[in-house]
Amino acid sequence: MVRAGRALRAVLLAALALLFLIPFYLLLRNGLASEDEITSPDWTFFPSTLRLSNLSELFEGPTVPMANALLNSTLIAVATTLGTLVLASLAGYGLARIPYRHAGKVFYAILATMMVPAAVTFVPSFVLVSSLGWVSTLRGLIVPTLFSAFACFVFRQYFLGFPRELEDAARVDGLGHWRTYWRVVVPNSRPVFAAVGTIVFIGAWNSFLWPLVIGQDREAWTVQVALATFTTSQVIRLHELFIAAAVSILPLLVVFLFFQRWIVAGVERSGIDD
Repeated sequence: MVRAGRALRAVLLAALALLFLIPFYLLLRNGLASEDEITSPDWTFFPSTLRLSNLSELFEGPTVPMANALLNSTLIAVATTLGTLVLASLAGYGLARIPYRHAGKVFYAILATMMVPAAVTFVPSFVLVSSLGWVSTLRGLIVPTLFSAFACFVFRQYFLGFPRELEDAARVDGLGHWRTYWRVVVPNSRPVFAAVGTIVFIGAWNSFLWPLVIGQDREAWTVQVALATFTTSQVIRLHELFIAAAVSILPLLVVFLFFQRWIVAGVERSGIDD
């Protein structure tokens, strides 16, 4: 019975892994095929000829600046991730550890912002960014997204369970709140930083509506906006769309695979289920 259970579990996991890999297979298969093979009713598991030229065509095409879009998305995602980690972790640490009689009210006010639909704040945010002259600039794409109420919540919950003995030892050595946070708390909180950073990075990389509205010039396009341009009312360039989608998810796969062992640990220790 035990062996049968293990075998059944292995088969189930293999089936789930196969289902998970099917979208990646379709991206690569169609990205390296011709338009005729993609739309042909006679399906083949692999193209008759691997068209590696599709990749060079993607980056050399004059209509979509894919290389520049990848660079913009990288800069935006990295800057947003670093900024969010700094701001949200400082806010979470302050709410969890620095005595302040209104700390609870501030925390609940931050949580209340999570209940406000993004559509409600979209127009005011655009008006503010436009009045600052930040349209089609990296500042307009990055600054409004730097603070995350969810990240602040996760950090606060994590720091509530952080060992006070370490902080007490730091204060005995004469460290204040800032140096305690930077020298003691941050080095011992890598799992939650990795988990939150990965979530924020993926969200910033996949963001579409805000970059579409703010990045009005071609030079300010991100990957998601560039992908949308492959599908227009006049023509759909399927092979470029598929190979571009495959290229665009590579950074996400690298980030996820590198930080995956810390993501689960960070979420488990953050006290989200409390």
